[in-house]
Amino acid sequence: MFDAIAAGPPGGRPVLLLHGFPQTGLAWERQIEALAARGHRVVAPDQRGYSPGVRPQRPADYRMDALVGDVVAIADALGWDSFDLAGHDWGGAVAWWTAAAHPARLRTLTVVSTPHPGALAEALRTDRDQKEKSQYMRDWRETPATEDRMLADGAAGLRALYGEKVPPGSVEAYLRHLSEPGALTAALNWYRSGRPEGAIGTVDVPVLYVWSTDDVAFGPAAARRTGHWVEGPYRFETLPGVGHWIPEEAPEALNRLLLEHLRAHPGR
Repeated sequence: MFDAIAAGPPGGRPVLLLHGFPQTGLAWERQIEALAARGHRVVAPDQRGYSPGVRPQRPADYRMDALVGDVVAIADALGWDSFDLAGHDWGGAVAWWTAAAHPARLRTLTVVSTPHPGALAEALRTDRDQKEKSQYMRDWRETPATEDRMLADGAAGLRALYGEKVPPGSVEAYLRHLSEPGALTAALNWYRSGRPEGAIGTVDVPVLYVWSTDDVAFGPAAARRTGHWVEGPYRFETLPGVGHWIPEEAPEALNRLLLEHLRAHPGR
């Protein structure tokens, strides 16, 4: 069973929010408040590996088809035939794959920071900046060296990832969560699971993609190519001077864009 934060009227327009590494559904706290205040029913689950009740041990159990299956299963359990989906970081990657595999289930897609996987693959082949930005993913696949480094000295390595951009209370909550036995290994299994089977195609749903110029993980080459992978209505917004943690670092800007996107596409 997945742990989740839920808010808003039960009959409101449903929105599912997917967090990334190394966070939980708490990453969307400000968006949950804004969406619920406008009558949306919002659910932000702790995804596979982050929820203690859904924490398999094998890296293979974190392959993309399983993660997409979780999204559909959660929506089914909530009784949502169609819903709006948003994702950040790894949650953004899962959101792209979900939209490609199940377009009929989504009213809209909002992806924060993470470019379309096809655009990212292109940039990794041709753009030196993106290759350098993505080196950490190869480094983190070491086992168990990554866990040891991140959790040493009171989780100093893990704490450093957030910089000073994430609210201190949220950082402490993430550190407590990921310091539980097996939790960080489960979260890192997302990186260790291997490449997705098959290739992702274009996305044919209304898409809002929000990228920031100071993102340490995703550079401009992949961000600018993302629109080539969207066949439906597409809006690309850049936040100057903002880092990777957009939902927490620039909540007002993201809330405005997200609500505008939902209003622009009331149904399919």
